[in-house]
Amino acid sequence: MGAMGLAGLGSTLASLMFLFAVARQYFPFNLEDLLLRRLLKFTYRIYPYIHVSFPEFTGEHLKRSEAYSCIESYLISTSTSKARSLRAEFGKDSSNLVFSMEHSEEVTDDFDGGKVRVWWSSIKSEPQTPRFSFYPETQEHRFYKLTFHHRHRNTVIERYLKHVLESGKAALIKKRQRRLYTNVSHRDDEWRKLHWSHVTFERQASFDTVAMHPDKKREIIEDLNAFKAGKEYYARIGKAWKRGYLLYGPPGTGKSTMIAAMAKYLDYDIYDLELTAVKDNSALRKLLIETTGKSIIVIEDIDCSLDLSGSRKKKEEKKEEEKKESPPEMPKEETSKVTLSGLLNFIDGLWSACGGERIIVFTTNYVEKLDPALIRRGRMDKHIELSYCNFEGFMVFAKNYLGIEKHKLFEKIQCLLGEVQITPADVAENLMTKTSSRGVEEDANACLEGLIQTLEKAKEDATIRALEKAKEDVIASKEEVEVGPNMEERKSGELCKKEKVSD
Repeated sequence: MGAMGLAGLGSTLASLMFLFAVARQYFPFNLEDLLLRRLLKFTYRIYPYIHVSFPEFTGEHLKRSEAYSCIESYLISTSTSKARSLRAEFGKDSSNLVFSMEHSEEVTDDFDGGKVRVWWSSIKSEPQTPRFSFYPETQEHRFYKLTFHHRHRNTVIERYLKHVLESGKAALIKKRQRRLYTNVSHRDDEWRKLHWSHVTFERQASFDTVAMHPDKKREIIEDLNAFKAGKEYYARIGKAWKRGYLLYGPPGTGKSTMIAAMAKYLDYDIYDLELTAVKDNSALRKLLIETTGKSIIVIEDIDCSLDLSGSRKKKEEKKEEEKKESPPEMPKEETSKVTLSGLLNFIDGLWSACGGERIIVFTTNYVEKLDPALIRRGRMDKHIELSYCNFEGFMVFAKNYLGIEKHKLFEKIQCLLGEVQITPADVAENLMTKTSSRGVEEDANACLEGLIQTLEKAKEDATIRALEKAKEDVIASKEEVEVGPNMEERKSGELCKKEKVSD
């Protein structure tokens, strides 16, 4: 097109804009709205369908959409009878198969007595590297697409979608499986992607199997009940709906069993957070956002996970000095840079208010090693000591493992448990029957006698250790007496005597 043609086109467009502006001033109706309505009407005649997309994740791929989960659950029943391509997985308790739509599959659904027909399709977009980009896209995008005729717009938006979400949510609650999540790190050159992976959590531990004094157990259950029913209370006082528990005690005292019992009692998922696999504080926040409500976030052996004490900076400076003095070494894998302040913000900072109905559990074998700021009330609200097995705990094991509540050997075991420190794990191991060829009574007798032998051996070992310690204390006290204020004078006197003899 020549210069004259471009000039003529520009003149025509200018004239049209002028006429449009004049028409908007003098016509009593909105000409712009009229033109848009005419255009939509013309478009509907050519293609009368509307599309609504429901992505799997909200925001910047931070959190799974609840609407997506509800639609997925709702379509399971629809897709089984109508879809041509299905995906099969084990359902609740792994007792039956659950079928769902495969990707790129489409099914129909009728509503309002067949007056409204809609189409659902499951779509997955593969990761692609944009042109002129050095960093590949690492995440696939999945979403459901709903298609319906434009004349059903109001019915679909106001009634049908509400029906889908309510039905899907009810099905989720009914068929829900508790899950055990763990954070996984993937290295792609120097870039790292963090996310949660899960398996079905089938551990059947409950408060009935926890070896603990009944009063203490009742106290914990009442605390959990108050938390679960406290949504309005937490909203009224302006605090995030979460609670922290610190479980501490020697190894083998049932900390993991307690967590499993809490999850089963509340019907919560468990997120087992491995801090050493978290790159930095930013990645830690991202993991927190990805957790769902009705969950328990667990950091086991918090004293061993990372060096979170106040002396961490000094230790790092000391390592830097040693590194300068020592010869260069081969490069090692980058360690976690999660800090104490980052972990505290994770527990009760601004980001901890994202979502709700979460419990955070720390476990440790040595509570005295933890930074006081980490376990103060308000962060770890309830401290639960899980100690050595007492007679009440033994009675729980005897009932669960042997099916007995009375036995002639109970009195002897009670006396020994009052004198010996033994973990619940060791007691449980002794009460597990090793053979099925004997009768119930013979099994009980054999297990209890084996436990008595273990307790007597532990008592004997404890006595020997006490005697050895007492002996070491006596020797140490003698050395302290000898190394008194006159020790130097005595040594010099003895030296003088030796010199005289030699002369």
